[in-house]
Amino acid sequence: MTLLLHLADFNERRWADGFAAALPGRKVVTRADSYDPDEVEYIFIWKPKPDAFEGLHRLKAILSLGAGVDALLRNPSRPKDVPIARFMDEDLTQRMSDYVVSQVTMHQRLMTRFRRDQASKQWRQLYPAPAWDATVGIMGLGQLGLDAARHLKVFGYKLRGWSRTAKAVEGVDVFTGPEQLDAFLAGTDILVNLLPLTAETQGILNYDTFSKLKRGGIDNEGPVVINAARGGHQKEADIVRALNDGTLKAASLDVFEVEPLPQDSPLWAMDNVYITPHIAAASSERTGVAYFSKVIKDHEAGLPLPNVIDFARGY
Repeated sequence: MTLLLHLADFNERRWADGFAAALPGRKVVTRADSYDPDEVEYIFIWKPKPDAFEGLHRLKAILSLGAGVDALLRNPSRPKDVPIARFMDEDLTQRMSDYVVSQVTMHQRLMTRFRRDQASKQWRQLYPAPAWDATVGIMGLGQLGLDAARHLKVFGYKLRGWSRTAKAVEGVDVFTGPEQLDAFLAGTDILVNLLPLTAETQGILNYDTFSKLKRGGIDNEGPVVINAARGGHQKEADIVRALNDGTLKAASLDVFEVEPLPQDSPLWAMDNVYITPHIAAASSERTGVAYFSKVIKDHEAGLPLPNVIDFARGY
């Protein structure tokens, strides 16, 4: 058995050394190594090149380093009959919840207002309302969305969620499908996007969506949008327009239509935008190696792959 690593933006050699130690008796190679493509049974991948799968005719599974798999599904060389298992462990989930809680709390505590006051050396004492006066709407109630809701509930936020299928979540008002999207948005002060990127969700964070959010909440410093899912969900020209005309009061963005975010993007200079470079839920080398080493061993022993993508749904 050969495991091939194809990782953009990560140190392939370090990951390979980790897998080699965790998978004795198996061959672990990177793109820079010499190997026989016909011996590759598993590929561990992130941001694949267009030709990433060429020559890999004996693949048993595609292992995705990230939770998002839209780039994999679009890849022209991907064998259509090979299952894709995505990375989704407690470490990654906790990191995403850490990001969501930090950004929600920051906006609920009116930090854009105080950031501007600091820049202008203004001492204006405005006391933020408590968390239970703010309603957080989470788009996407998969593992990441549910865990974020669990953490936010501890702080007392009013919670609502929107998902493709009906779900019962304690402490969360759940809205389902396109027909209930407007009602979901109308009561939301802080919109958190954790959706998978599919044809249906592409560009969902647009001006029309923003215009349907609750007006005047969070001491008139809302509504706010937080996107930690995929850059393809947002239309950045619409975000800039909404932030400039008051349709949105602030935004926290961890993902972008083009990454790295181009130097000429107006988002860089906006004082009501908080930019992070796609690090909300960065995968840990230690936990990633442990997770997928077990996946490979279990699969070799005849057990099913976990977190397998449903190709019909796109996630």
